[in-house]
Amino acid sequence: MKTTRSLLCLAAALLLGSAPARAETLVLRADGYLDVVAGRIVRPATVVIEGETIAAVNPASPPAGATEIDLSGLVLAPGLIDVHTHLTYEISGDWRHRFVHETEADAALRGAKNARKTLLAGFTTVRELGAFAGGADVALMHAIERGDLIGPRIVPARQSISITGGHCDVTGFAPGILEGGPEDGTADGVDEVLKAVRYQIKYGAKVIKICATAGVLSFEGPVGAPQYSMAELRAAVEEAHRHGVKIAAHAHGTEGIKMAIRAGIDSVEHGSLLDDEAIELLLEHGTYLVTNIYPPGVFDYDSLPPQLRAKAEYVFPRREQSFRRAVEAGVKMAYGTDAGVYEHGLNAQQLAVRVGLGMTSADAIRSATLHAADLLGVDDRGRVAPGLLADLVAVAGDPLADVARFEDVRFVMKGGAIHRPVESR
Repeated sequence: MKTTRSLLCLAAALLLGSAPARAETLVLRADGYLDVVAGRIVRPATVVIEGETIAAVNPASPPAGATEIDLSGLVLAPGLIDVHTHLTYEISGDWRHRFVHETEADAALRGAKNARKTLLAGFTTVRELGAFAGGADVALMHAIERGDLIGPRIVPARQSISITGGHCDVTGFAPGILEGGPEDGTADGVDEVLKAVRYQIKYGAKVIKICATAGVLSFEGPVGAPQYSMAELRAAVEEAHRHGVKIAAHAHGTEGIKMAIRAGIDSVEHGSLLDDEAIELLLEHGTYLVTNIYPPGVFDYDSLPPQLRAKAEYVFPRREQSFRRAVEAGVKMAYGTDAGVYEHGLNAQQLAVRVGLGMTSADAIRSATLHAADLLGVDDRGRVAPGLLADLVAVAGDPLADVARFEDVRFVMKGGAIHRPVESR
């Protein structure tokens, strides 16, 4: 076998920001790999990569002449999936007025920076739930697909859909400033909601996000108040599904959560204020819950205006309680961090938070692999298995014993291309 690929070539590719070239056949040799289905480490691990896919796992004899990658001391795992990110957004500087000072180009450039951080942190796929800037997330997806930029696979929502003055409408400015219509995601009534959904899909959305309730980081009324009628929610769901696209609902409040589930939504985002009936509905409909639980200390309450701080201090502790209850009930959960509300690249920190709130390590990892892939409707990732995409990470030690191992990934591969070589650590 050939020796490990040239570090100089890898370093040059990483510095230039483009995807490294793929060898025809690679053999990864590690101490083991994580079987997320069984929830166990299989030792040792020999994984054969051909092109963008996994060709074999622990074959009797690896192919002759392949390039071998030495990952001794490490455990391989599937690339992680975050189904709730905002790559083109971040709370930094004068973030409240950014919308009137910046353009879609600014958002796209910010997204390029954050996409790189996210991939190097071990997240090889993300669902971008609201770019806040037209089609910046769609443009970012295409640039990464072309190999112009380094970043995860992106499932973009484009503009979030909101009532006028609702959570996903830009508020707090004088009349006439940043007012939008269905093309911008601001839609009132069934006809406008249909147009908004169709417009986002026309221009590249691969998932629809609708804001079913009020939120935290917005200046409208009570944080959990429903904002769309049942007729409007059902129209959005039916139209998205008609196009073969899934739909996610931002929903903090109890009544809005129930309405979204009954309307046929595919995932409830945040799900902060669950009661027994809401949990029963999640179970009955098989709806995914994507709870974003921020690690202690990463969310800066002092950066918020008083009205928003009061909302955050009310909602976040109750969201943790709701998460515990959902775990105990066996609700289907996928992993979403809301990255952008806090620093990008720290996505893996929420794994340990989930474990601390009652989820097993295996289930926490499944939420960011198997279950996240299921929510996205893809079966080509989320496991280490032949025929799947070669989206892989490696960590030191046993991640089942300590999920925090994923906070320090030592190796990242996406589609057979190495983006973080182990020697770079």
